[in-house]
Amino acid sequence: MTKERHVLPKRRIGILGGSFNPPHLGHLALARTAYRRLQLDEVWLLVSPQNPLKAKKGMAPFAERMAMCTLLADGNPWLKVSDFENRIHTTFTYHTLLALKEAYPDVLFVWLMGTDNLMSFHKWEAWGKIFQTVPIAVINRGDAPLAGLKSPAAIRFARYRRRKESASLDTSLPNWRVLFAPVHEGRATDIRRQIRRGGEVANMHPRVLERIRLQNTYGATT
Repeated sequence: MTKERHVLPKRRIGILGGSFNPPHLGHLALARTAYRRLQLDEVWLLVSPQNPLKAKKGMAPFAERMAMCTLLADGNPWLKVSDFENRIHTTFTYHTLLALKEAYPDVLFVWLMGTDNLMSFHKWEAWGKIFQTVPIAVINRGDAPLAGLKSPAAIRFARYRRRKESASLDTSLPNWRVLFAPVHEGRATDIRRQIRRGGEVANMHPRVLERIRLQNTYGATT
């Protein structure tokens, strides 16, 4: 008599990539929304060595951004900080996702991003292949949450969008959805400007802001 084989479900891990320059409460809110609404096991903050679409000027050192992300994640056991992209020496999301799937074959990875990134997604390296590689969840961010749905990437892959956020992540690719949540106003560019000017800084974790001022990151004033 043949024994019935029980296949364990894959762990579901959301990948939130970015420069995190600096990490702020908007990043935390986005990660928490995806974790709860998609019923993920974990979310990884994937710190990029250097975003190919962003200037190097004003970018804090990689080790410092890792340290700030660690402070942001502290107290949230479901939230991890990853240097995977730096370890494999790439800055392109498509290459990173292929390497992650090879390194962790028993994990279902979900790419997480804000609607602001969806608007420029067609400028990313091999962006069409990213849709074919992992499920994608877009979380509304900014004051025009529906604008991303008019982007070239959203239009090209419109028929693959899951209208219900509860739709299975395990179905065939492409497979993407939009999660609508309360908008968080955190913007790294605005935060760096506030830090340089001194005074009150909004949308920051207190311990991250304290470290920035102690390390004088971004020309911070105390």
